[in-house]
Amino acid sequence: MLKIGGIFIPVTNLERSKKWYEENLGVIQVDAWQENGEDHGVDYIFPNDTTGLTLIKVEKPQPTEFTIKGKRKNAYYNFVVDNIHYVYEHLQNNQVETTRIHDYGLMKGFDFFDPDGNPFSVVSEEEHSPHINRGK
Repeated sequence: MLKIGGIFIPVTNLERSKKWYEENLGVIQVDAWQENGEDHGVDYIFPNDTTGLTLIKVEKPQPTEFTIKGKRKNAYYNFVVDNIHYVYEHLQNNQVETTRIHDYGLMKGFDFFDPDGNPFSVVSEEEHSPHINRGK
């Protein structure tokens, strides 16, 4: 019935962020708009996917994570990948800040951060994970 249509990311420098997201995430620009004569946002899609990602210019960094029990930070969403080591190496080679890869048994994951410090989580799951075929 419902599915995620897009993810909205607050960024303080739209031009810097456009370049970063295109180089590191491989997104494809589909639209851009201005407000009051200034660049305000840009819409992307992921190759081979319909989920959109929109960068929206803001004056100062905005929280894109929440805290669990006052200690650990958690991103609101994650990216699912087939080969987590390939993605990790790609980001490392591009000097993107990452955490180390954590092994959770049926799932592996790590976090990375955009130029505004927005956190993103990347996960890969084993074929027999209970989450791998959800919604199918």
